[in-house]
Amino acid sequence: MVKAGGILVCILIIGLDIAAGILGLEAEVEQNKEKHLRVWIFECREPSPEAFKLGLGAAAFLGLAHVLVSLFGGCNSCICSQDDLQKASPNRQLTMSCLVFTWIVLAVGLSLLVIGTLANHKSRASCGFTHHHFLSIGGILCFVHGLFCVAYYVSATATEG
Repeated sequence: MVKAGGILVCILIIGLDIAAGILGLEAEVEQNKEKHLRVWIFECREPSPEAFKLGLGAAAFLGLAHVLVSLFGGCNSCICSQDDLQKASPNRQLTMSCLVFTWIVLAVGLSLLVIGTLANHKSRASCGFTHHHFLSIGGILCFVHGLFCVAYYVSATATEG
């Protein structure tokens, strides 16, 4: 039963991250449909309400996937010092590495999705620096986040047993 539960958790996490990635990529497509004038690094364009909604959904799914993997994976294998890391088993070291990479990818991916989403807010109908490809890069990082989350979950649950 534990294996079936673990498989369901992995499928749920991957499903949320894939949905977030697809929404991020679709938000980029919707954003590019709007009229815009671009001169070097400055851009004047109309915000896209559809891109705003899709980007917001992508950010929400990415955050939810991270919360779930953190809850289900737990932190019973936390390492507090460099000495603990060197003495830890290879599986525990893998768990901590995946956890660190998961947080890094979350921070970068969520930041890009939020910046791209806010650029499409109703009140942002002005000229400024381009936010080109932030939504699509954030969407791609959602897929990467899913890979690290599953690796973290699998190695964390293997450490328990």
